[in-house]
Amino acid sequence: MDTPEPAAEPAEETFAQVLDALKDEYGVKEPAIAERIGVHVSTVNKWTNGKSIPRPDAVRDLARYFPKLKKRLLAAAEIRVPAPLPPDRRQAVLAVMDRLTEEQQELMLIQGRAWADSNDGKV
Repeated sequence: MDTPEPAAEPAEETFAQVLDALKDEYGVKEPAIAERIGVHVSTVNKWTNGKSIPRPDAVRDLARYFPKLKKRLLAAAEIRVPAPLPPDRRQAVLAVMDRLTEEQQELMLIQGRAWADSNDGKV
């Protein structure tokens, strides 16, 4: 019996392409999208026409209201998704922090915030 090949990874998509897929999947138009996430319809139109991409908070709002396309929305907007922090990794991080001086802990927090901000597109 032949085993089907796994589906290939989708090619990189533009945000406009993902937004078109969102409209098809959910049967919504730009005014409904704009109303749902609290932006002006002209803003959504700019995204649809590829003239701009939304800020990370708007992308997260889209992903929350239209969850079927969450991964595609985040990928198209080049937003990194934080990894879950399992209990053993949390304990490992705390164990390392416990071995640092107060100054070193503060430096680690500064660095960690900078990494997190870069994931959100804030830098």
